Amino acid sequence: MESPDFDLSFTPAHGEAVAIAQGVWRITCNNPSPFTFHGTNSYIVGRGRQVAVIDPGPEDEAHFEALMRALAGRSVSHILISHTHRDHSPLAGRLQAETGAKTVAEGPHRPARPLHAGEVNPFAESSDHDFRPDIALGDGEAVEGDGWRLSAVHTPGHTANHCAFALDGTGILFSADHVMAWATTIVAPPDGSMADFMASLDKLLSRDEDWIFLPGHGGPVTDPPAFLRALRTHRRMRERAILERVRAGDSDIATMVKAIYARTDPRLHGAAALSVLAHLEDLVERGEVKTEGPPTLTGHYHTG
Repeated sequence: MESPDFDLSFTPAHGEAVAIAQGVWRITCNNPSPFTFHGTNSYIVGRGRQVAVIDPGPEDEAHFEALMRALAGRSVSHILISHTHRDHSPLAGRLQAETGAKTVAEGPHRPARPLHAGEVNPFAESSDHDFRPDIALGDGEAVEGDGWRLSAVHTPGHTANHCAFALDGTGILFSADHVMAWATTIVAPPDGSMADFMASLDKLLSRDEDWIFLPGHGGPVTDPPAFLRALRTHRRMRERAILERVRAGDSDIATMVKAIYARTDPRLHGAAALSVLAHLEDLVERGEVKTEGPPTLTGHYHTG
């Protein structure tokens, strides 16, 4: 299998509250891009008058107004943030000021590892460094409201503070950017870690529940176990392809990207290079690839 069976059929219905399941509504922000698909999904959770909001999204006036229309007549007790990229968390401040809700997340933004000497974080401007949750939710800990309970499932990899949320008793997992039906997740050092990402895939596969995943972008993942296994296989095949390129004499990431991602939209080659770096970090850590100093985008790699 070269890649998972991606589903691009999602209809965003920008600005509308779309009922997904009993007590769950999705509102998609009109912020499409090669990294966000048709836009960021915000979710409203709760069957009664008191609800929670998951990932309110970016600073976007139209999206804020859409959220407030959908919340009319209801109170918000908690605003849950899956991770602190600017397409997910910044609107939390304004929504909190309007509703008085508590903000909830794994923790503030941080890199998956310390930056190397002279290294610049390419996603620094895409990260919300101002966000600090009122409640830092440990793995397995929960917040609850009127007829709902959301439990934290720590899934680092895309970011160090990435967290999925299980809607207890329903089989629904809000998988954010860790698992999405439309594309593989970007894992870009130093924000992200491939070793953490793969461990988080295994963690979700170890759960026994019959899940449906509701992601941060795009439509539902309706058969999570099969999709997770395909994602894991895809990442392992990508790792093998990188290792084969190094063994064949490709010593730099730019050359590897041209060979491995020849059919990928060139606009995504920068992200592809960071994904290759994430794999190389893991391969170097495991001793399968060597480089002088820490792995970097401009480093030289070999197996001998």
